[in-house]
Amino acid sequence: MAEAFRIRGAGRIDGARGVRFSFDGQSYRGIEGDTLASALLANGVHLVGRSFKYHRPRGIVSAGAEEPNALVGIRRDRSRQTPNVRATVQEVYDGLVAISQNRWPSLAFDVRAVNDLASPFFSAGFYYKTFMWPKAAWERFYEPFIRRAAGLGVAPDRADADCYSNRFAHCDVLVVGGGAAGLAAALAASDAGASVILADEQAETGGALRGEKTALVDGKSAWEWAKEATETLAQRANVRILTRTAAFGYYAQNMVALSERRTDHLAEPPTDMPRERLWQVRAARVVLATGAIERPMVFPGNDRPGVMLASAARCYLNHYGVAVGRRVGVYTAEDSAWQAAFDLKGAGIDVSAIVDSRSSPPEDFVERATALGIECLSGHAVTGTSGRLRISSLKARRIGGTAIRDIACDALLTSSGWTPSVHLFSQSRGKLVFDADSQRFLPGEGPQDCISAGACAGALSLAEAVEQGFRAGAAASGKRRRKPVPMVTEGASWSEGALGPAEDASNGAFAKAFVDFQNDVTAKDIAQAVREGMRSIEHVKRFTTTGMATDQGKTSNMHGLAIAAGILRKPIPEVGLTTFRAPYTPVTFGALAGHARGALFEPVRRTPIHDWANMQGAVFEDVGQWKRARYFPQDGEDMHGAVARECRTVRESAGVFDASTLGKIEVTGPDAAAFLEMIYTNPWSKLAVGRCRYGVMLREDGFIFDDGVVGRLAEDRFHVTTTTGGAPRVLHHMEDYLQTEFPKMRVYLTSTTEQWAVIAVQGPKSRDIIAPLVEGVDLSDATMPHMSVREGKVCGVPARIFRMSFTGERGFEINVPADFGRAVWEEIFAEAQKTGACAYGTETMHVLRAEKGYIIVGQDTDGTVTPHDVGLAWAIGKNKTDFVGMRGLMRSDLAAGGRKQLVGLKTIDPRTVLEEGAQIVADPNEPVPMTMIGHVTSAYWSENCGRSIALALLKDGASRIGERLFVPMPDGAVNVEVCRPVFFDEEGGRLHG
Repeated sequence: MAEAFRIRGAGRIDGARGVRFSFDGQSYRGIEGDTLASALLANGVHLVGRSFKYHRPRGIVSAGAEEPNALVGIRRDRSRQTPNVRATVQEVYDGLVAISQNRWPSLAFDVRAVNDLASPFFSAGFYYKTFMWPKAAWERFYEPFIRRAAGLGVAPDRADADCYSNRFAHCDVLVVGGGAAGLAAALAASDAGASVILADEQAETGGALRGEKTALVDGKSAWEWAKEATETLAQRANVRILTRTAAFGYYAQNMVALSERRTDHLAEPPTDMPRERLWQVRAARVVLATGAIERPMVFPGNDRPGVMLASAARCYLNHYGVAVGRRVGVYTAEDSAWQAAFDLKGAGIDVSAIVDSRSSPPEDFVERATALGIECLSGHAVTGTSGRLRISSLKARRIGGTAIRDIACDALLTSSGWTPSVHLFSQSRGKLVFDADSQRFLPGEGPQDCISAGACAGALSLAEAVEQGFRAGAAASGKRRRKPVPMVTEGASWSEGALGPAEDASNGAFAKAFVDFQNDVTAKDIAQAVREGMRSIEHVKRFTTTGMATDQGKTSNMHGLAIAAGILRKPIPEVGLTTFRAPYTPVTFGALAGHARGALFEPVRRTPIHDWANMQGAVFEDVGQWKRARYFPQDGEDMHGAVARECRTVRESAGVFDASTLGKIEVTGPDAAAFLEMIYTNPWSKLAVGRCRYGVMLREDGFIFDDGVVGRLAEDRFHVTTTTGGAPRVLHHMEDYLQTEFPKMRVYLTSTTEQWAVIAVQGPKSRDIIAPLVEGVDLSDATMPHMSVREGKVCGVPARIFRMSFTGERGFEINVPADFGRAVWEEIFAEAQKTGACAYGTETMHVLRAEKGYIIVGQDTDGTVTPHDVGLAWAIGKNKTDFVGMRGLMRSDLAAGGRKQLVGLKTIDPRTVLEEGAQIVADPNEPVPMTMIGHVTSAYWSENCGRSIALALLKDGASRIGERLFVPMPDGAVNVEVCRPVFFDEEGGRLHG
C-alpha cells in the first residue's frame, strides 16, 4: 500500500499535494514538503545504500545535514546528475529520480558485500601496509583497483547544464541557524534596528522544533511560535531570511560563506534561475545558533537499516507524519530519547522496550513509560541486532550480566547524547573548551566578533536556548533588550548522555560496533590504532579514516575520541580534538565556480589595437588574461624570421608596440608621495613633477614583488605602471598596506589599466615619427629628456607622453583614452611606415630588453631574488629609513655569499640557443645528482648581436664573470661563458639618442 507508514492527521504537511518520485526505478508517492528520506520512510523503505568498505546494508540515520548513510544520486537528465546527495536534505518534487550508490548489481544484492566476510583482512590501516609489494604491481593492479573502488557516487560525464550565481552582502548581524535560539537572536537584533541576515539550511526555519510537539512558548506550541517569529522577521525591512542556505565556511574578518539551494526542490526550475547561489557575507557580528547533533549509541550491529537517531524518528513523526516502524525499540543513555518513545506511543506505534544504559534514569520517565505499557530496562545495554536488510530484533543484556533477551522490533532508536555543533566557531579560529562535567567541547575564546547561542553553546533546554538567543541578538546589535523573554514550558530536555559504548564493543572476532558509519570504522578499529602507537586523535583519524567521510564525523568524532582516551587512560583533552575545516557540509563545484566557467572561466581581455593587429596577420599569445601580438609575420616568415626582422628594424629605424596591457594605477592624494616612499624601495618625495623613475617593489621578506615606471603628474598625482600579469596583485598589495598599515594616509588608488591605450614607439627615429602628431609638448632632448612625462595632445586626443624605453633605444610611450587607441595607433603607424619602421610583438620586445639586460619580474626572478641579486641595488634609496621589505633585506642570509645573481651567458658556439629553465653546472662529468649552481632565465637568438644570448641566475655570479661553465642538455652539455648581462650598447648612448 502506498505510504503505508504515513499517519493520517499527524505531522505538519498533512494534506499537501501528492507527488510521484522514483528510487532505483521503483515509483513511490510522497507529499510536497517531504524530504526524500521522509518520503521513503513513509513507503516503508529503510534500505538506501551500502557502506564504503564492507558494503554492508545501510539505512537512514538522521533527519538533517549530519546524515552519514543515506547518500543518493539525483538525476534530472544526462547533464544534470548529482552524486552523494543527502536524502535527509533533498526535498521531493514531482518526477524526482533518485538512485542508490556503491552497489552492484543491485541494492538488495550487492556482490561486493563479500568484503564484509573478508573484513579481518581489511582492518584499520590495511591500506598503509598492504599495497607495498611487489613494486611493479602498484601501477598495473593496486592503483587501478583502488581508483575503481574509491568514492561512493558516480561523477557526471557531461557538462553541467545549470547556471550558478554569486552575491556579496554586508550586514550588522548574521545569524547562522534558524532554530529557537537563532530566531530569538534575529528578533532581538532586528528589534534594535540592526540589519540582519538569518540563514538556515532547512527548507523552513524552526530547526529542532520540527520534531517538538509538547513544548510551549508564550502559551502556544513551540512550532507555532517559530512560524510567527519567522513571519514577523519576514515583514521587517532590515531582515533577510535565507532558507535552504547552509553556512559552510567561517573566514577572516567575519566573512561567512553560504550556499543557497535555489532550484533543487522544483520540478521544473525556470531556465533563467541559478541552481545555487554562493553568498559571501561580511558581518559586523555573527551569532552562531547552529544547535547540537545527536550521537548514536555504539554497539554491535548498530548500523543495520532501521537503526536511527531518536530525534530523527521524532522529527519524521511530528513534522512529516511518518512512523519509522510498527514496533519500535529505544536504546539510550540520556533523556530526550524517552520523549521520542512517548510521542510514538501516543501516535499508536508499539514501543517494545526502552533500554537505558543508566542505572537510574529519571523516575518520572520510568513511571510514564510504565503507565503507557512500555517495558523499561534500566542499566542494560544492547549487545546486538538481527535482520538482513532491516532490523528485526535487538539483543539486550544487563550491564555486567550474562543473560541476553531478544526483543522484536522493526526500528531501533538510539541516543547517547548531544554534541554541540562548534564547527563554524572552530573554523573562525575560536578556541574550544572541554567541560569535564558534561563531557563536551564548548565555544571558548574567539578571535572574531562572534557569539554562540543555544545548544551549540551548551544550552540543555529549550528555555535556556531561547534565553541565550535573545541575549546574543541584543549583544550583537549593541543595545540592551527591553522586551521580556518569552515564557517556555518544556518539552524534551537534553541531558549530557554518554560517550563510547556502554560495554566493551571492541572484543569478538566478528563484532562490529560502528563509530563512523560512512567509512566503516568500528570501535575495534579505534582500539587497534591505539595499540599500534597512535596517541593523538589526529593520528587515529588518519589511521582509521574516522571522521574523514562527507559528514566529517558529525555523529562519530566524540565517540572515537572517547574510545581512544579510554584505552590510553587519559582525559579527552589530552588526546586532542580533530580539526574542523570548511566546508561544514558538502558544496557543489558549481556553487563555488559560479559564473567562472566556459568562456567566463578566465575572460579574454583584448586591447583597443587587437583587431588591427589581427588584420595584419599577427600571431597572438596569452599573457595573463590578455591576448598580445607575439609577432607580425610577412611573406611566409616563421617566428624566428619575423622576430629577427623586427629586432633589426627597431634598432635601425623604429618599431611600434602595443603596450596597453601594462598595469596602470593612479595614485592620488596629499600623501601620495609618502605612500609610494613606503611601497617602493626608491625615494619619491623629491621626484620633480614631469619626471619618471623606475621603481622596485618588494614583499615583506625582501624579495622582488614587481617593478615598473612611475611618473609624477602633479604634487599629489602619480601614474604607476606595473607588469602585465602583476596589475591585480600590485593593486591589492597597495590597498592592503593602505588600509591596514597606513590607514591615516590620505591616498586614493584607482586602477586605470583599461582606461588607457598605450602605444610604444621605440628606436632612433621614434621622435621623428610622433613629432608631427604631438601638440603642446616640446619633444627635444633638452626639454623632455629620458624618463620624463608630459601631458598634451596626440592626433588631437588628450594624451600622457612618457619618454622611456624597454629596448635601450630612444623611446616614447603614448597613453591615450582607450576609445581613441586604435585611431591614434593607425595615425602613428602611418607615420612610422614613412621611416621604414614596423610593428613588433612581445617576442621581439623580449629579445630587445634581454640585449640590454632588463629583467622581467617572474621570468628573471623566482620569488627568492633581491634587488642586489639582479643588479638593482642602485634602486634602493640610501637615505630611506623604512619601506616594505627593508627589514627583510637586513636578514643575514640575504646578504650572505653564495646567493644566485643575475649574469649573462654566451654559448661558445654562438649558434646554439639555450633552453630557458636549463640548469648550470661546473662539471658536466659529475655523477648524478650533479651540483646545480644556477639556471637559465631567458635565452634568445639576437639578430643585432649576431649570436645567441642568455640571462641566468648563477651562484656568486658577479664574481664568475669570464668563467666557463656548462649547461647539461639531452644531446650533451653546452659550454658557456659567463659575462655581464648587457649584450648591446653597453654604454647606453642610444637611450639618449
